[in-house]
Amino acid sequence: MSWIVLVFSGVLEAVWATALGRTEGFSRVAPTVVFLVAIVASMLGLAYAMRSLPVGTAYAVWVGIGAALTAGYAMWSGDEPVSAVRIFLLLGIIGCVIGLKLTH
Repeated sequence: MSWIVLVFSGVLEAVWATALGRTEGFSRVAPTVVFLVAIVASMLGLAYAMRSLPVGTAYAVWVGIGAALTAGYAMWSGDEPVSAVRIFLLLGIIGCVIGLKLTH
């Protein structure tokens, strides 16, 4: 169960990071609310997962999922450039997350 919660929390990290970029300094209400809800839920999930997973593993997986999804979404939406190298490197992060799960 901890791994499922951790993966979901990583997804929420991507949500709050993307929402934070759209708050315009917390001057836009809707993205600010999304940011606040997602960051609280993401942190609660990470804290729950850390009760039974090693801190380093849980944090690395959480950050890896969040970073890969945030960057992937930014490329998909056109906010960041797309290149084969960037995609390859993001797949490397995902591979490392899978590797951490397999070695746990």
